[in-house]
Amino acid sequence: MSKEVISTTAAPAAVGPYSQAIKVGNTLYTSGQIALDPATGAMAADDIAGQAEQVIKNLQAVLTAAGYTFDEVVKTTCFLANMQDFAAFNAVYEKYFVSKPARSCVAAAALPKAALVEVEVIAIH
Repeated sequence: MSKEVISTTAAPAAVGPYSQAIKVGNTLYTSGQIALDPATGAMAADDIAGQAEQVIKNLQAVLTAAGYTFDEVVKTTCFLANMQDFAAFNAVYEKYFVSKPARSCVAAAALPKAALVEVEVIAIH
């Protein structure tokens, strides 16, 4: 089975030794996205709602680069720096993941660049 590295300048460059996404067959595995603005490399917001919006934009850019849509996402893994942000995060999340993919959402002790949220997805054509 072939493996394809997905990369786009419409999403932040990787901040470590990894790819933005890998496509294997008809399945796409994205790396976690945080709220970095791809144009500046800076955190796009300092609140959970603003960061969640940027994370979703970054994921959308990676999905689009690979030829996928949010409707093809079957699993998300969400990391929150503070579980008290759960409701505010969900308010943003539910606007985009209307197909209600399977999901895990956990609190993380710390996220890269002091982000408040990180999300990764698995999508299938």
